[in-house]
Amino acid sequence: KKISRFSDKRTAVESENYMKLLLSMAEDIRVVFIMIARQLQLMRDAKNADRSRRLDLAVESSYLYAPLAHRLGLYAIKSELEDLSLKYTDRESYDYVAKKLNETKRSREQYIRAFIEPVEERLSKTGLKFDIKGRTKSIHSILNKLKKQKIEFENIYDLFAIRVILDAPPDQEKAQCWQVYSVITDMYQPNPRRLKDWLSIPKSNGYESLHITVMGPDSRWVEVQIRSRRMDEIAERGLAAHWKYKGVKEESTLDSWLSSLRESLEDKEANLSQKLADFKLDLYEEEIFVFTPKGDLYKLPRGASVLDFAFAIHSKLGASCISGRVNGKNVPIKHQLKSGDQVEVITSAHQTPKQDWLNFVVTSRARTKIRQLLKEEAGKQVDIAKETLSRRMKNRKIDVDDSHLMQLIKKLKYKTVTDFYADIAAEKLDINWVIDSYLEMENRESESREAAQQVSAGQFTLKTEPRESHSGDELVIDQNLTGVDYKLARCCNPIFGDEIFGFVSSQGIKIHRVNCPNAQDLFSRFGYRVIKARWSGGTGSSNYTIVLRVIGNDQINIVANLMSIISKEEGVQMRAISIDSNDGLFQGNISVMLANTSMLEQLIRKLKAVKGVKSVTRLN
Repeated sequence: KKISRFSDKRTAVESENYMKLLLSMAEDIRVVFIMIARQLQLMRDAKNADRSRRLDLAVESSYLYAPLAHRLGLYAIKSELEDLSLKYTDRESYDYVAKKLNETKRSREQYIRAFIEPVEERLSKTGLKFDIKGRTKSIHSILNKLKKQKIEFENIYDLFAIRVILDAPPDQEKAQCWQVYSVITDMYQPNPRRLKDWLSIPKSNGYESLHITVMGPDSRWVEVQIRSRRMDEIAERGLAAHWKYKGVKEESTLDSWLSSLRESLEDKEANLSQKLADFKLDLYEEEIFVFTPKGDLYKLPRGASVLDFAFAIHSKLGASCISGRVNGKNVPIKHQLKSGDQVEVITSAHQTPKQDWLNFVVTSRARTKIRQLLKEEAGKQVDIAKETLSRRMKNRKIDVDDSHLMQLIKKLKYKTVTDFYADIAAEKLDINWVIDSYLEMENRESESREAAQQVSAGQFTLKTEPRESHSGDELVIDQNLTGVDYKLARCCNPIFGDEIFGFVSSQGIKIHRVNCPNAQDLFSRFGYRVIKARWSGGTGSSNYTIVLRVIGNDQINIVANLMSIISKEEGVQMRAISIDSNDGLFQGNISVMLANTSMLEQLIRKLKAVKGVKSVTRLN
């Protein structure tokens, strides 16, 4: 009960607020620009707010406003929101990347100049009007590369990008961009796998550019972005700039996305939290381009299936889809499509929507339509079950008392009458057993009434149940994890003192760190199941296992020195150690048990102070 209360309250508040944002977006997108600008200002001023407020703003920015800015093409704002969010949720990682960027700033600027100067010289001879500039990528994106590729900072090759901006007439933009591409690839070896052509088919948010990665001086890969001045303005200012050039192209495909959003909001009976989850899933998706047999082009998110494609064309086509023919080959409806595929949808009049379709479709349009179809089908089955139960009762000459039937439904722990009849329709609940249970309950009610008439009023006593008190704002975790059924998540192993949140699962509440590697996925896909949480008390009384990653120079006795520090640290127990050395460097994992983050931070400081140690980081 406690779990549902916390979850329901947070769901109601978050979903209502965010759905207001979505509705504003569907009606007038200018409202959303204002809201994003307001959120950016709040994040810039958050350094003056208390910790709880900063955390709330950071979570909102990371899981809603940054993806939304990305979808609208506001890339500069998106990067700033992500960086500020990282700063307030994982300050250690933020400071690490910022420090490394500062240390390498001079050498990075020298390299950019060395790359740009010969390109400028060669392009000047073509007579093109252009600007060239270099920019360093955001701290958030660099940290994502470190985590995804599992490499050290020094091994990231694309810390920056070179941008060539052309002053070209609209009818010559593409030709001049490809001319610049030809010049640069003549000078530097290109990586054909990293070519991204958004000139031929722009992104849904209007983004147009040509991205290439070439081998620069010192055998380092460098990303080059080639675009016109108009394209650059749209890339920097998103849809706001797109309106300025409305007459240049036909209606933006972003308008199609907004139409899809309005459509998903039209179903007033659907769960608000589920709508929000579907909306968030659409925000960051990369796109693929597929064709109908007649050559019509459709844009879908990466990972889209034949069924997604069918629903993108028409809901009736999706509802009757049984398979597909991709590039002439028969494939199942869950087959994932790739850019350039030609897709034919195979249908059958006997097909009906299935619950498991929701397990593999990725577009919000398909998910919304499937849920609507399933609800319609379930409604029909519920009506049939209701009529069947009523007929069976009459056959057994039972007069049904609606209040008694409702008591039985509640006793069977059904939240709604519809769920009760749905289980009868699905044969999860035997209809004869239901009738027998109803009769038993009626007989007990009758016996109770007869007994009550023979008892005097003086024999009655009033019993009161103690009320359960709880905080409606956040879940308070005590050190011993007693009370509510919650467990520490193994993906991030939180310890006392970490900033945490709760996630409602089928096994109870799982406690995660705010900077858990799975946090973004949990918030974006299942935000309605997230609960605010904090530790109670001043210090932890339980011991928690954590793993430290240590890297340093392979010196004599360095391992012994590390173990000596750990053994002398009060309240810290060594669990395991594994060290590998290669080419004068050692790296290894040390598993220890301790009570809280203060002890952990103190231990890390002491280990970092050991001569020869380069870095000490917490792994889990």
